[in-house]
Amino acid sequence: MILGVIPARGGSKAIPRKNIKLLLGKPLIVWSIEAAQQSRLIDRFVVSTEDVEIADIARSAGAEVLYRPVELASDDATTVAVLQHALSVMAVETLVLLQPTSPIRVEGIIDMAIERFLASGCDTLATGYVSTHFAWGAVDNGPRQKLKGYFHDDGNVYVFKPSVLQAGSWIGSNQCEMEIPCIYNLEIDTIADFWAVAGIMQQVLKGEHKSWV
Repeated sequence: MILGVIPARGGSKAIPRKNIKLLLGKPLIVWSIEAAQQSRLIDRFVVSTEDVEIADIARSAGAEVLYRPVELASDDATTVAVLQHALSVMAVETLVLLQPTSPIRVEGIIDMAIERFLASGCDTLATGYVSTHFAWGAVDNGPRQKLKGYFHDDGNVYVFKPSVLQAGSWIGSNQCEMEIPCIYNLEIDTIADFWAVAGIMQQVLKGEHKSWV
């Protein structure tokens, strides 16, 4: 089974109740739920939460809810621990992580990631982009195009073999990097990110993104 997991705890410091804050008229988490519903390859998906209000909104949007222990919703709880909890109650062959804070998922991006993962034989896949941002003074001044850069995971889609997570690891020994267009790369951590994502999504909904991907 290919399981999708959407983790959504109730606590959020930078943006209170972030996972259910309205984004273009929908609670933020609903965008990820709808993306999971549109996937052809995800067999089952759950919203992992400890929060009753989030659970109610998720169910109203058609999602299955997996209540997690309160200790897995603290500031110190890791995503690996949350995914381990899901694996402890379900038999899974492939796990797909969809974070609500990366709501822009169009053009079948989830299934593209799953297909790449299955075809490559890797044990961990992350979407992202090549970053040429470095600490000031770390590289000499020069054209950005000449910098080699490094792959930066963008938080949009992660795919795992369960054994990696069960071993307590975030990245396995055979990882795959999937570079994707910049419209997908924004991850909501601050209110400024929220505004930026809303602006991009307005263009996506109008179909303007067709010329970008």
